[in-house]
Amino acid sequence: MRDDFTAYLGAVSRTVTELEREGKPARNVTLERIYDTSPDDLWEAVTNPERLTRWFLPVSGDLKPGGHFQLKGNAGGTIRECDPPGFLSITWEFGGGMSWVEVRIAAESESRARLTLSHICPVDDHWKKYGPGAVGVGWDLALLALVFHFVDGAEQLDEATFSASSEGKAYITGASGDWRQAAVASGDDAAHAEAAAERTTAFYTGTLSPDS
Repeated sequence: MRDDFTAYLGAVSRTVTELEREGKPARNVTLERIYDTSPDDLWEAVTNPERLTRWFLPVSGDLKPGGHFQLKGNAGGTIRECDPPGFLSITWEFGGGMSWVEVRIAAESESRARLTLSHICPVDDHWKKYGPGAVGVGWDLALLALVFHFVDGAEQLDEATFSASSEGKAYITGASGDWRQAAVASGDDAAHAEAAAERTTAFYTGTLSPDS
């Protein structure tokens, strides 16, 4: 494996904020990270189907505003808005539920760009059980894979293999802890946030018991 992956945790800013979506309570789970590439190249990496396959997942569908997309083995949804090279808004439909994802890209310099990813989740039973880490840790893994997409000659990060490794489990545990802190900072009860983070860690590391 590569070097200490937990060192990458600090490169991501994580916040949780309250809001309403479609008249119901929701939470905005937001990650921000700066990448060593241009804004145009970052936009291509997160919207071009061929490049998405290399670091994230294969995507198919009618890939234009109003069209439907499907990520292989994962979520599908509708492309609500696409404004290159700075803003993408989609629905995220998985397991009978729906949430919303927004991606923003802004220039830090000619060769560096900031990615802000917001996943807006309803406050349902799934949220109450797992908290922000349910989606947050998954995006942490994706944003880490995107780092190596921009490194010439680097081995691409396979999420399943990485998550099963000792390095991956340490990274997931650290990310879950960071989301616990973000939840508490947003006003969540500390004990509830801790329990949710433990369940999230167990889920992503494959150690979640059926009755958890």
